[in-house]
Amino acid sequence: MPNTEHFREMLNAYMAKKGLRSTKQRDHIVEAFFAHPDHVSIEELLARVRERDPAIGYATVYRTLKLLTESGVANERRFGDGLTRYELADDETHHDHLICMECQKIVEFEAPQIEQLQEQIAHQHGFVVRWHKHEMYGVCPDCQRKAAQKPARN
Repeated sequence: MPNTEHFREMLNAYMAKKGLRSTKQRDHIVEAFFAHPDHVSIEELLARVRERDPAIGYATVYRTLKLLTESGVANERRFGDGLTRYELADDETHHDHLICMECQKIVEFEAPQIEQLQEQIAHQHGFVVRWHKHEMYGVCPDCQRKAAQKPARN
């Protein structure tokens, strides 16, 4: 689990700057997000926080994730399945994603060779990269096994 102290400080500074106060529900949501910073959707985070406080609503989770994104604590991700997911905004390490089109599993990976090639290509074209994302869509090993085990239909 990542060290979240830096992100707590970022969030607190942003909230102070905006004149926002901390609430019990917001704190529950932030803690649940920090405990599971893995590409979580609003619905998934809502289910997690309702285990602790069933009174927390969808709109409160949505607003808190928006606050986390605006403060630089979280990044929004869209992987083509219609859901917006959120992950901890760790600018220290860049990673890319493999996305299973069957089960929607998301695998993070780091590949310095890809990063170097992207930089070379940008340089060849006189382009300065400010931001990028690399996503590969396919079928994960688990779903490949499941498909191979299904009997053929005649």
